[in-house]
Amino acid sequence: MTVKLTKAAIWEMCKNYLLMMLGIVIYVISYVYFLLPYQLISGGMNGIATLIYYTIGFHPSVTYLVMNVFLILLGAKIMGWRYSVKTVIAIAIISFLINIFQEGITTVDAQGNEHLLHIVGDQKFMACVIGALMEGLGLALVFLAGGSTGGIDIIASSINKYWNISLGRLMLCIDLAIIGSSYFIFHNLETMVVGYLTMLMSMFFLDYVTNGLRQSVQFIIVSDKYDEIATQVNQKMERGVTVLYGEGFYSKEKRQVLLILAKKYESRALFALIRQIDPRAFVSMGNVEGVFGEGFDKIKR
Repeated sequence: MTVKLTKAAIWEMCKNYLLMMLGIVIYVISYVYFLLPYQLISGGMNGIATLIYYTIGFHPSVTYLVMNVFLILLGAKIMGWRYSVKTVIAIAIISFLINIFQEGITTVDAQGNEHLLHIVGDQKFMACVIGALMEGLGLALVFLAGGSTGGIDIIASSINKYWNISLGRLMLCIDLAIIGSSYFIFHNLETMVVGYLTMLMSMFFLDYVTNGLRQSVQFIIVSDKYDEIATQVNQKMERGVTVLYGEGFYSKEKRQVLLILAKKYESRALFALIRQIDPRAFVSMGNVEGVFGEGFDKIKR
């Protein structure tokens, strides 16, 4: 059976890949420039790669690539081939970028030992804050694009496919164990504590960005020009509109009421559209906990 892709579907696919690429670049920059040089273990596969790097000197890009092979197969079975394709692409690009970026900040001393340049000097806490926020932002963009950076993310995304559980919380338990193990390698309590702080900031920002972009609102609109408003919402905003038939209790006047569900970031454009058509319209807007179906989140078991 031949599947025909519409222009809208092709654009959506391209947009998701571009969003994923942006997230990957931000994620790798946070790891190579702010986390790795300062021995900041934020958990996940990059945390394991950092521990191995400072223990036996094995390059993080190689560790990241090798350790993801098994988890890629797991992701393919649970999430489907499209998810796996994105994951393979993401992991290959991440490994490549880690290698390229790390070479750019690596210096060699007279004894031939390699050292990583500290971008923000001795400000370990500043590196922690910047690295954590960038890591959270990068992961959020990748997840919103329907992709994964591999490793622990595959497990988290696989569980999130079937249950409405926060991605940040799913990754928390595994990350706690990874960061805790850093104490037995570095024998430094500060490194472990700062690692936990980095992880918490990263996960908080991940949830903040992800939930913020997914948050939806519900509009109830009463207007004599309901037909024109509904038409413009359909055509310009490509959102569905439900027409409800109501009656004023006091006036007994029958009116048409529009019910519209949209993303929160679309509310400003919707208000502008209503104001342009009917400035006297009665509009009620409220936040909704979740919206599932076409154009919103998928229903999960």
